[in-house]
Amino acid sequence: NSEVEDFLTKIKFPFTVGYGMTECAPLIGYADWRRRTKASSGHLVDRMELKVVGSGNSGEAEGFGEFCVRGDNVTKGYYKNPEETARTIDSEGWFHTGDLGYLDAEGFIHIRGRSKTMILDASGQNIYPEEIEAKLNNLPLVAESLVLDDDGKLTALIYPDLAEAKNQGLDSDAIASAMEKNRLALNRQLPEYSRVAKVRLQAKEFLKTPTNKVKRFLYTAKETASEGK
Repeated sequence: NSEVEDFLTKIKFPFTVGYGMTECAPLIGYADWRRRTKASSGHLVDRMELKVVGSGNSGEAEGFGEFCVRGDNVTKGYYKNPEETARTIDSEGWFHTGDLGYLDAEGFIHIRGRSKTMILDASGQNIYPEEIEAKLNNLPLVAESLVLDDDGKLTALIYPDLAEAKNQGLDSDAIASAMEKNRLALNRQLPEYSRVAKVRLQAKEFLKTPTNKVKRFLYTAKETASEGK
């Protein structure tokens, strides 16, 4: 979260951000807090190799693509799942992380989003829902959110902070009005191609994995609309 990062930097609180995956046992990138750089996930750790495979999309600069890693710490495959193993690990032993980003001139890793969640708009621009959600989650009364593609337009599913809304004496209409204000405020922070067209409120928290990641595959803009959420 860029606002958290800026705040911790301002108060001179020492911190760093790492990057890893369970399949890599788990660390891929890291930098000592004295050497970290803004919005990065450190340098590649010394036991690994990394290459960036171009995404083929015109919306990003040269050098952008999927991070692929190789090393003794990388899994040899998924248990009793040869199909997923073949899809993820190529014949040369490169593990395709599914994470999209680039290396800067100093070799710092910068992650933009996941290939599975990236949205490609009609003009060829890459849209990363996670980046939009990070901004949206910082706005008033937003507990958590998901940004989805709905027939070429972006919809934000929002689970409101109901406890705070109750403290403020807000009813459902007032909450809906506050979320529309949030949508307009959010769009002022975004380029035109990634602006959110509408908001849908969720009655319940999003379902999550054991590691507290939202199960995105359970939600689509059409399904939530048909359920009246």
